[in-house]
Amino acid sequence: MKPFTKAEMDAMRAATRDEESLKQRFWDKLKRVAGKIPFAEDLVAAFYCATDSKTPSRVKLILLGAITYFVLPLDAVSDLLPLIGFADDAAVLAAAITQVAGSITEEHRAKARKTLGEVTPEQE
Repeated sequence: MKPFTKAEMDAMRAATRDEESLKQRFWDKLKRVAGKIPFAEDLVAAFYCATDSKTPSRVKLILLGAITYFVLPLDAVSDLLPLIGFADDAAVLAAAITQVAGSITEEHRAKARKTLGEVTPEQE
């Protein structure tokens, strides 16, 4: 993965400054792509952990960074490319989760499964 450009870094900083905007963009993008990404449950569980008042600040920062990368329109690999478009998002999320795995609880995961059941169409 290539290093972030100045524009990408500025976009990430701006996205994390406005938490409500980040939340809205997260849910908007998730609704569009939830059925196309195999890591949707991890992503939503990470979101719930990052927005949980009991989560330590360090963990929130790591997870919000990964979530911000997911919602950014600037991407190392375009999300429009079939199959590989979300590979970089998955890698960033996996790295973040590895760092904070103990903080993502079964409660966050259960809430994620419930949410995804409401967001994604039934699989037949």
